Amino acid sequence: MKDSRKIKQYFANIQAEINSAALYRVLSEMETKSELKLVYLRLSETEEKHAAFWKEQILKSGGNLPDEIKLGWRTKAMIFLAKKFGPQVVLPTIVKMEQSDSQGYTKQLEAHSTSMAAEERSHSRLFSAIMNNVPGIEGTQIARFEGRHKGMGGNALRAAVLGANDGLVSNFSLVMGIAGAAEGASLSNKTILITGFAGLLAGAISMALGEWLSVQSSRELYQKQIGVEQSELENNPAEEMEELALIYQSKGIPEKQAREIASQLISNSSTALDTLSREELGIDPEELGGSAWEAAGMSFILFSIGAIIPVIPFILFRGYSAVIFSLVFSALGLFGIGSAITIMTGRSVIYSGSRQLILGLLSSAVTFAIGWLMGVTIAG
Repeated sequence: MKDSRKIKQYFANIQAEINSAALYRVLSEMETKSELKLVYLRLSETEEKHAAFWKEQILKSGGNLPDEIKLGWRTKAMIFLAKKFGPQVVLPTIVKMEQSDSQGYTKQLEAHSTSMAAEERSHSRLFSAIMNNVPGIEGTQIARFEGRHKGMGGNALRAAVLGANDGLVSNFSLVMGIAGAAEGASLSNKTILITGFAGLLAGAISMALGEWLSVQSSRELYQKQIGVEQSELENNPAEEMEELALIYQSKGIPEKQAREIASQLISNSSTALDTLSREELGIDPEELGGSAWEAAGMSFILFSIGAIIPVIPFILFRGYSAVIFSLVFSALGLFGIGSAITIMTGRSVIYSGSRQLILGLLSSAVTFAIGWLMGVTIAG
């Protein structure tokens, strides 16, 4: 007799394992370092074995397997992001995925007789080790996984989504506030449009300037720290070697081996400063936090994209129609932005999208009400 509930759970397990296997295989194909390429490939093979196990469980339970199981939309998005911006974009999400799979298998009796839960925990620890700079991984690889390289990291992706969100929410609230005032004071559609573009421009410039100052200040600070490190290296290389050896010991490398590695690195003038900057200061000398102008330009564009959404209807329509379409466009934008961040968080699209939609609508409702009261007061 079929157990529909169990079969449904088995299918969910298969989907998760196939998604992970495909993602790891893509990372293996992208990786240039032979050690990490092999790690990703082995992980992919392990996930495929897990999927095969759950397929057997379905057949034993009287279920039927489809000819093809397609990848989930989130996995497709993660593969796209990894190819576009680098593996570091998806690593935080992978850690959460493995932790979730491990916890899920401990609750399923069928998995108790296997090593799957332990293997998923091992996968999670492996990715956490890579991200947290555990010994055994080459320094340049660690820098890549921590996001200190050319490309957009996970935090940068979140910042991009939030930048567009800031533009949408702030200008949507502004436009609704002016629309509310227009109801009370008979302001023209032209006034609302001008105000919306003024809000877009002011907000985008403010965001760009803030981002420029933030990145430029970081670059200047990093340059100063590297300069101090260079001076210390020139004046007292023995002390710097001791510090570097202690860093490696703190990561679990035996004292003798740590001292040998530190001595070799410090003796090489072309790598000494770079190594100390990365290991002691946590700075990539080649990047120094990225380009301030690039960050400013990206902030300006992302904020503007979000801020233009509630303004467009006032270009195409007039009166109540413009207000209604602005509300609809903005609602769709809010839900879309809330959904987009789930690529990284792994949360439900409906939950995240709806949460963002409700908060944005509440904000606009408050400004509309305040604008309406002020418009009525001014109109007398």
